[in-house]
Amino acid sequence: MAILDIRGVSQTFGEGETAIQALKPTSLSVEAGELAALLGPSGSGKSTLLLAISLIQPPTTGRIEIGGTVLHDEGPTGVDVRAFRLRHIGFIFQQHNLIPFLTARENVLLMLQLNGVARREAARQAAELLDYLEIGHRADSLPARLSGGEQQRVAIARAIAKRPAMLLCDEPTGALDGKTGRLVLEALLA
Repeated sequence: MAILDIRGVSQTFGEGETAIQALKPTSLSVEAGELAALLGPSGSGKSTLLLAISLIQPPTTGRIEIGGTVLHDEGPTGVDVRAFRLRHIGFIFQQHNLIPFLTARENVLLMLQLNGVARREAARQAAELLDYLEIGHRADSLPARLSGGEQQRVAIARAIAKRPAMLLCDEPTGALDGKTGRLVLEALLA
């Protein structure tokens, strides 16, 4: 069964003569457990497609179905997209998007608790993930006190903590050295 099925998804910004088509109509299907990569030059629409799939930035046209639930079909379908995304989709952004006033540990804890994990168990899981990604020693640091690579590892821990049905990654290893990048890829594929 397809975990993701999109048909004719496109994105246009603006209207009339100033309209910019950032994403031409795109269709694809990804099976559960399958790894798919979007390749292309800078500005080709990869990030735009990921934002459309997650409905963080809904597409202009097209149909999006995730895990058998139609989330968009030429417009909203009545599904509570925020609740669906919280439970079923993990997203690792190009820019880390950590909550600046929460520590590394609290950024991961929040995602677990929002998904119903009890505080004690959430704390255990957060510590385990941060340690696995070799950032546990910085768990009490605010994002501004972390390097770009450290922030990226916290963002990855936050995204995979809830074990989402689908994980969308926008250059997840871009800010990491080779050794850490391999570690992160292992965590993403686990």
